[in-house]
Amino acid sequence: MSISKIMPDISERLSLLRERCLDRKATFGNFPNWRAVVDAEVLKNTETTKSWQLRMGMRTKTRLQNIKFETDELELLAGRVSYEDYNYSKSEISESEKYLSSYKWPGGQTGHCAMDMSKIFKVGIKGILSELRKRLKSSSGETRNTYQSFIYAVEGLSDMIANAKLAAEKAMAKAPEWRKKELLEIVESCERVRSEPPKTYRDAIQLTWFVDMGISYSDDARLVVPGHFDRELIGFYNADVKKGILSKEKALNLIECLYILINNFVADGLAVSVMVGGTDARGRDLTNDLSYLSLEALRRTKLVYPTVGICWHEETPEPLSKLACELISKGYSTPAFFGDKIIQKGLRSYGLNREQACNYINSACVEITPVACSNVWVASPYFSLCRILLDEIDGQVTASKPSEDFRSFLSSYYKRLGKKIKLAVDVENKTRDGRKAYGRKPLQSVFTKSCIESGRDIDDGGADVNWIECSFVGVANVADSLHVINNEVFINKNLDFSGLKKILDSDFKGLENVRLRFLDTYEKYGNNCGNVDGIVHKTADFIKKECAKQRVNPGKTHFIPGAFCWIMHERLGAECGATPDGRRKGFPFADGGGPAQGREKNGPTSSILSATSWDHSFLIGGLAYNMKFSGELFESPEAVKRLYALIATFLKRGGFETQINVISRKTLEEAKKNPEQYRDLVVRIGGYTDYFTRLSPEMKEEIMLRTEYRKF
Repeated sequence: MSISKIMPDISERLSLLRERCLDRKATFGNFPNWRAVVDAEVLKNTETTKSWQLRMGMRTKTRLQNIKFETDELELLAGRVSYEDYNYSKSEISESEKYLSSYKWPGGQTGHCAMDMSKIFKVGIKGILSELRKRLKSSSGETRNTYQSFIYAVEGLSDMIANAKLAAEKAMAKAPEWRKKELLEIVESCERVRSEPPKTYRDAIQLTWFVDMGISYSDDARLVVPGHFDRELIGFYNADVKKGILSKEKALNLIECLYILINNFVADGLAVSVMVGGTDARGRDLTNDLSYLSLEALRRTKLVYPTVGICWHEETPEPLSKLACELISKGYSTPAFFGDKIIQKGLRSYGLNREQACNYINSACVEITPVACSNVWVASPYFSLCRILLDEIDGQVTASKPSEDFRSFLSSYYKRLGKKIKLAVDVENKTRDGRKAYGRKPLQSVFTKSCIESGRDIDDGGADVNWIECSFVGVANVADSLHVINNEVFINKNLDFSGLKKILDSDFKGLENVRLRFLDTYEKYGNNCGNVDGIVHKTADFIKKECAKQRVNPGKTHFIPGAFCWIMHERLGAECGATPDGRRKGFPFADGGGPAQGREKNGPTSSILSATSWDHSFLIGGLAYNMKFSGELFESPEAVKRLYALIATFLKRGGFETQINVISRKTLEEAKKNPEQYRDLVVRIGGYTDYFTRLSPEMKEEIMLRTEYRKF
């Protein structure tokens, strides 16, 4: 019997939705060209308007009003953006793009945040508009313009929701009776939340999607993430369960459909995050039913988004951790574990109070931003530690007086690194100034604490938290390299810097014996060796102190380090010559805070001891620790318990974050040969997940060369 005549069971429904998502998978290139036409029209019509803030408010509203949606016969939530042709001619688009090119547009990071949903959950769009209009009446000058731009943006959000409602109504025309009931529920929910506060769990999860997607789409704020479902929606969930109008299964189904909407909307190669568990400001565990359901929703969707991070602490209920470990053992790479205690310690060290510090999100990969109040820029910029080391080696060759001992060489390298940090901050500050002049994100501002109260857009410094977070790539490689330099140049005196430079510049051509000496003779990070681990500690300590000296705009706030990579360990590795650790020219660096590929020789426990031998708390910019296990290990429940014990050891010792691939090299080889058969094979990279078959050849090889543990 066809789907159109009988309601499918939920497994069949989700399987079909999942396959359709993979078939239509959106990329940024699919964003409809109508935006250029709409943007140009708005800016042309407002050329006499002096306030850029007002003009951006009008643009945001018009973008939202023009979004089209689709709803098929299976979706349980509205809001899938349509990428159909908007019937603009090539000449219209070309002319619009030419006109827009005359404007200065700001650079810098966008999005990477979870929004403040507390106000809209309490008073709805109608209540927010009422407050904004009252503030408008009592304001003047640019503050008045700002409030008006906020009003435009929120009105646009309401109109956008009406468009989604129309798509669901349109789907009702040819729907069978069972489907008409579902669509009516969707339509009624949209009608409520386009004005009123949500009344039900369905309303709340639907509104969450509209806000996140609307901000991302209209304000170019990429990667606005759902955040803590379990904290924000639990009140609606409990109330509906008590009334008898919601079951756990239905609550789960709505989360699953939200996950699929996210995958339809967000391009591959990025990251979207959900977090569960953790503690409140008094240290009480916050795990609830939705914590489990947010994880369980990964089982049937099994797509690249979202990752679900457990904010783990020693009172986290073991069943929650075991559920994540069970999923991991079955090949799901999307769960991850974050050290709640160590992260809160870091956030407090940067000035957040207890209430703020317990409410954080990994805003995409593993970088941490405070929920609801963030204008934090992440991964801005990435530093190639090894490229800077090669520059230092070059400097030693040309110096009139090279370093006479390892201590002075290390000091010289750190001095060079410090200059790079200072220059980077200068660039970021200029970019922030450009954002103030040519940016503006009125809808995101409405959902960021203090922007409404201050009458300032997020790009004008309206948010409470305006940090910039950078990231240092190749920590393990630079430590291993420095250890080789100490031994080869200073202790054993096998080489001077001129000789070392020639070897590296040649990419070890004809010198494989030397490369293997560098690679195999000396201890490597990841094997609980104090000599190398100590270099990581010293380097991290220097980075911490040097970043603490810097101040960023607006508000002269913190420049905060991290050590996660996204895909930058491949990109920066491709740009870097051979290094003294035995790494060849162009090969990817280590993928975060763990050892370089294949260098941990003593098993996962020794690797964890190395990785947690130094302080992670200040690395709020993110630190990822990857582990990879053979799937053959997990043929018994005992293996899952051992995996959990290993993860708990890492976290108890102060580990920041760990993520795990359970997959065999054989499977990866098959995926390389037959990509069409493995299009949904998801793997962990350097803090985010991606489809293995869409990775570059170099990144595929990097994944395959990671140490695959065959025993605990």
